[in-house]
Amino acid sequence: MKNKKWMKGIAITAIAAMSMGMLAGCGGSDQNADSNADQQGKTYKIGIVQQQQHGSLDEANQGMIDGLKDNGYVVGENVTLDSQNAQGDQSNLQNIAQQFVSNESDLILAIGTNAAQTVASATTEIPIVGTAITSYKEAKLVESDEAPGLNVTGTSDMNPIEAQLNLLLQLVPDAKTIGVIYTSSEANSFVQIDILKQLAEEMDLTIEERTIQTVNDIQQAAQSLVGEVDAMWLPTDNNVASAIPQVVGVTDEAGLVVVCGADSMVKDGGTATYGFSYYQLGYNAGVMAAKILNGESVPAEMPIQYMPEEDCQAIINTDAVELLGIEVPADLLESATKVTTQSAAE
Repeated sequence: MKNKKWMKGIAITAIAAMSMGMLAGCGGSDQNADSNADQQGKTYKIGIVQQQQHGSLDEANQGMIDGLKDNGYVVGENVTLDSQNAQGDQSNLQNIAQQFVSNESDLILAIGTNAAQTVASATTEIPIVGTAITSYKEAKLVESDEAPGLNVTGTSDMNPIEAQLNLLLQLVPDAKTIGVIYTSSEANSFVQIDILKQLAEEMDLTIEERTIQTVNDIQQAAQSLVGEVDAMWLPTDNNVASAIPQVVGVTDEAGLVVVCGADSMVKDGGTATYGFSYYQLGYNAGVMAAKILNGESVPAEMPIQYMPEEDCQAIINTDAVELLGIEVPADLLESATKVTTQSAAE
């Protein structure tokens, strides 16, 4: 997929990937182990809050920790880590945020939009680095992507939606109506759905949407789309991502291809995606956090980072393809990363 297509989707919501050039390197940087932290002999208190449990957020979590470690901030050495998972409960998020503030954390890592919004509401002084957040601006976490202006910065999981739609059409060439499910209260999803609708209009596709409030609504939403759509596209919506098995339990029986927003959603049973590694997304955020602890920068002056398209790839679940009986173009199958349900990449 050409880079202009990647940029086109982001431009629709005025979320330009202005910070790609500033993206932290993918590899580790052990040479930074003699960081200011070691020189000062200080132990840093870091709180990490994950919005809820699902593969993408789990991978981002580990990536953040590794990004810090490779830049001189090691749990058990010069870092005391308070790791919390809110399990999708807003009251839990609020309690965790207050706990981090009361403990006078030196830095807070927030995984997921609601997690970042909650900790940002609890403190305007402690630096916050987020990840797995589609639009910091839409979530009112920053003044702008280029110059956040507040105590929050991080990495965005804006995904290449146009590339994903093109992938869907490669798998289902005759598709005209695309079904989508998303959470009615998740800012991440609204941004993606707006892009999807505008792209669909340009591509002469019809979008049939269903909104949910909790994961308990997923199965019914999926069932209501059977017979109404030719294929499914699912955004990086946290409730949806945490319930992929329930979705594919319906769509597999109906013979519907499900193209997802994230790699972990494919590993959980989705058919395919064109996307990036959430581990790397979290890793890059960890590198940003290390720079803050080093005193190299502050969140207000650190642009939001986006994953460049060259870090994206097609990912296909061969179990799903076989079950659905669809034919994948040979060139696509050869170039794609192949996974099986609930497995790592082959």
